[in-house]
Amino acid sequence: MASSLALVALLLVSCAVVAAAATKYTVGDTSGWAMGADYTTWASDKKFKMGDTLVFNYAGGAHSVDEVSAADYAACTASNALQSDSSGTTTVTLKTAGKHYFICGIAGHCSNGMKLVVDVAAASPAPAPKAPSTTPTTPSTTPATPASPGTSSGLTPTTPATVLAPPAKQSAGAAGLRAGSWAMLGLAGLAAVQLGLF
Repeated sequence: MASSLALVALLLVSCAVVAAAATKYTVGDTSGWAMGADYTTWASDKKFKMGDTLVFNYAGGAHSVDEVSAADYAACTASNALQSDSSGTTTVTLKTAGKHYFICGIAGHCSNGMKLVVDVAAASPAPAPKAPSTTPTTPSTTPATPASPGTSSGLTPTTPATVLAPPAKQSAGAAGLRAGSWAMLGLAGLAAVQLGLF
């Protein structure tokens, strides 16, 4: 149960790191998606990765954003578009690695430069979390003996007889969890001795 919770926590942290690392790009920056912009130069210094978003801003109805195949990109045709929008603001999330091709589907616009290709890199894995220390911390399990007459505490600690340790071969995550269990066992034993149960 505890190891399942640790795994879920690790997955949530990994997702949060990936989500936090995504970048939102406004295509063409202040020029937007319009005639006369150089989208090859605009994309040349950017490193697109999975999870990033492209935001196309343009005059709705005057332009469109069509994601097309490499062949349709080269031919400037949107007849077989993978997806198309002409609302004026189009947001595309880059979900897969590889090249993605976008054109304006209005006649003559693509051939006059309203075309964009982005090369999307696979998402880099989140950095591995540090493994918990495999050296268990064991609290003192020193049994107590009754104090000599006239002392106020009533109990005096003595030297521990045995120190408990977890099994030697375990994964880092399991060792950390087991060490906590051993520590709790040690505390319970100390409390039992203090209460005179042993």
